[in-house]
Amino acid sequence: MDTEKRILSIAIDGPSGAGKSTLARAAAKELNLLYVDTGAIYRTVALHTLRRGVEPRDAAVEALLPEIGITMEYDPGGLQRMFLNGEDVTTLIRTQEVSMAASAVSAHPAVRAFLLEMQRDLAKRRSVIMDGRDIGTVVLPGADVKIFLTAGSEARARRRWLELQQRGTSKDFEQVLRETRERDANDMNRAAAPLRPAEDAIMLDTTEINFEESLERILAIIRGRTGL
Repeated sequence: MDTEKRILSIAIDGPSGAGKSTLARAAAKELNLLYVDTGAIYRTVALHTLRRGVEPRDAAVEALLPEIGITMEYDPGGLQRMFLNGEDVTTLIRTQEVSMAASAVSAHPAVRAFLLEMQRDLAKRRSVIMDGRDIGTVVLPGADVKIFLTAGSEARARRRWLELQQRGTSKDFEQVLRETRERDANDMNRAAAPLRPAEDAIMLDTTEINFEESLERILAIIRGRTGL
């Protein structure tokens, strides 16, 4: 199949810690598609909100949107770099504080509307693998392939805890588990685009399988549906 003639869209959704970003990035590299981490876009909004001293759950977040300029670039290695009003914030948006704030700001319908066209425009111009929490249900409801990744909360919290340790951030595992469950509750119960699988999404539980096995299954699903 000539992917230059046919623009493909692959949606990978799921809760925090299910492996969406690492798996979507690896699959995109394997299939020569553009990887779009939508969570990083919301994290960028969250970082600006925290810097302005606004509570992420507060309606005042909406008033900040006109002053937020978000751009994305890709470095030679294919890493998606996020820029906030011209500043490279790729590393700054990866803290646990920003992660929790991103979950809160994403619950605002105005924030989701603000970012929706940006995400859709990327998928109109290039074949993409886009990961997030509402890609298959809201952002790209007509995606060629929809995958919903999941895993038990303890497994996801442990992955996040190990990730934080590797970054030199010391945090108690029980605290990370509490935050994981809190974020799950926020994402699933918000009024705007709650976390849920699309009706036609293929479910993949990564609790008991490693990265290589998960990637193999995702690639098989995508290839089976698209002929890549």
